[in-house]
Amino acid sequence: MANVTTANHVSEPGLEPLSIAGRSFSSRLFVGTGKYDSFERMTAALDASGCEVVTVAVRRERLYNDKGQSLLDHLDLSRYTILPNTAGCFTAEDAVRVSRLGRDLLEQVGNPGASWVKLEVLGDKKTLLPDPIGTIEACKELVADGFQVLVYSSDDPIVAERLKACGAASVMPAGSPIGSGQGILNANNIVICLEKLKQGDPAYPVIVDAGVGGASDVARAMELGADGVLLNTAVAHAKDPVMMAHAMRKACECGRQSYLAGRIPKRLYASASSPWDGAISYIPGE
Repeated sequence: MANVTTANHVSEPGLEPLSIAGRSFSSRLFVGTGKYDSFERMTAALDASGCEVVTVAVRRERLYNDKGQSLLDHLDLSRYTILPNTAGCFTAEDAVRVSRLGRDLLEQVGNPGASWVKLEVLGDKKTLLPDPIGTIEACKELVADGFQVLVYSSDDPIVAERLKACGAASVMPAGSPIGSGQGILNANNIVICLEKLKQGDPAYPVIVDAGVGGASDVARAMELGADGVLLNTAVAHAKDPVMMAHAMRKACECGRQSYLAGRIPKRLYASASSPWDGAISYIPGE
């Protein structure tokens, strides 16, 4: 098992490595590679994010842009685990075919992500919400084919349970629709997903995927108990992608620490920080 823990991360409490699909990572932030205006800005943002797993869409561009430039030439393959994804697939058949294409490409460059796939089977182009039936079908076939499947799901707890039962290495419920920037729309469902997926298996990794608009959304997801966050547009389309990537990195770490430290319960009424004993002022009602 590879362990890429850095001294920077382990020096702070609560920032223990994340174990997922047989590998261990010090960063809990997974970052996409799409929508940047240049490869140079992309590489700078990835570096600033501190991520160790980057996801690439295989189907859309087959890792090459319209200028014939290869995305992989701009990624340090000794540093990053490449997570190929099936973005743009609307059927289980297409998702399986694209997954195998991604595996073939990454095997040629010797990247450990060759056996991984971020599975997306979408229901329609407008919402980009997952098709649960197609997703389950593809997940079963890919697991049987030896893939480590990290699967994009809705925040439906029952569907999440079904995907884990299929053998998914990680279930990745959406905070809100892809690229919408709406953040965590249904925190209660995310919490129920976490409860169901981790019942009797507390180390099972659950990554919140999609909908992040800013750093507060990352912190929120982590404070709910997610093991990590996957994002793309919020960084790539920020006015300053590199600065936003810095913010996302800190938010992910702060949210994790806040979750582990344990927030106080919410109360309807106030609770004074100082004791009432010896108070000089008149207290109404007493």
